[in-house]
Amino acid sequence: MNYGYTKLKSQLQAGKMVIENNKNEVTKSIGEELEKIENYIEQALFYARSNTVEKDYYIKKIGLQEIVNDSIKKNKNLLIPEKTILNLHDLNYEVNTDSKWMSFILNQILQNSVKYKKQNHNLELEISAKQGKQNIILTLKDNGIGIKKGEITRVFEKGFTGTNGRKIGKKSTGIGLYLCKKLCDKLGLGLELNSIEGEGTEVRIVFPMGNFMEM
Repeated sequence: MNYGYTKLKSQLQAGKMVIENNKNEVTKSIGEELEKIENYIEQALFYARSNTVEKDYYIKKIGLQEIVNDSIKKNKNLLIPEKTILNLHDLNYEVNTDSKWMSFILNQILQNSVKYKKQNHNLELEISAKQGKQNIILTLKDNGIGIKKGEITRVFEKGFTGTNGRKIGKKSTGIGLYLCKKLCDKLGLGLELNSIEGEGTEVRIVFPMGNFMEM
């Protein structure tokens, strides 16, 4: 599956390069669809990996600033059209985790912020970190449409799309956050979500300090 994914990803990148060199409204629309396809393929790959993780992780120290910047760069084609206002601060921490898995988790959260932004409003994203007594907490907060109170406890369920996911134009697989939670569990990380309908959503990733969890 990895070989097939690598080959397909190369083909998608080639398509993106063609679009980049031939910018117009038609190619812009095609580019947006390619981004969606790439995300669905990545979800499928990580779904497969999440069930056989024993040989598919590499824990090392990584800087939060670096991995956040990489995720923003990867999603720039989604963030820029929304005139996203970014507020990044206090990210000068190192944590023990798998950079590949963490990149996937951050990408899913950022893409959800774009997907569920308020219409006719600029997307605002605040990403920050703080150190507790025994952990480091990375927080991603947006000003999107938020989640109904009664649905917040179900967002990590497999296949759950909720009211927002059923809205016109808000196509959702119900897999993204489920995979984020599953991967965080495998990595020994906490994943928490709070939201206020009409105001926005806050996601927190909790990294234990000291020795990382043996998996």
